[in-house]
Amino acid sequence: MTHTFPEPAQQQVWDTVAALNAAWTFGDPDELSAYFHPRMVAITPVDRWRRLGAEQCIAGWKGFREAAQIHRFDVTEPVVDVFGDAAVVSYYYDMSFDMGGQTIDTGGRDLFFLVREGARWWVVADQFSPYPSS
Repeated sequence: MTHTFPEPAQQQVWDTVAALNAAWTFGDPDELSAYFHPRMVAITPVDRWRRLGAEQCIAGWKGFREAAQIHRFDVTEPVVDVFGDAAVVSYYYDMSFDMGGQTIDTGGRDLFFLVREGARWWVVADQFSPYPSS
């Protein structure tokens, strides 16, 4: 997931997103607390209701990680737009994991909204979904 951006703020935002993806995919999902704002909200394709707060969001990512054996998580075409102390990140992902005795290959899109508080960037919103069927 190495990508380089021309502006330092873009790179800082991307480094935050890359680090949180590394934490939940192959690292320690509890480390998401260093990236998810306490008032974060997430809309996921597997939850009917939105997840409110870092604690609920971390529980969702951690639950997936405990249920799945991730083999691959690749990101392509990341876009980082910074608007003062706010930023939007979008990218496409492809991943492979084992769950329930099956290997699942899937892909989709992810959209993050971040805010800068002090010297650090926090994820305040995430919405991801699989690619639509053709």
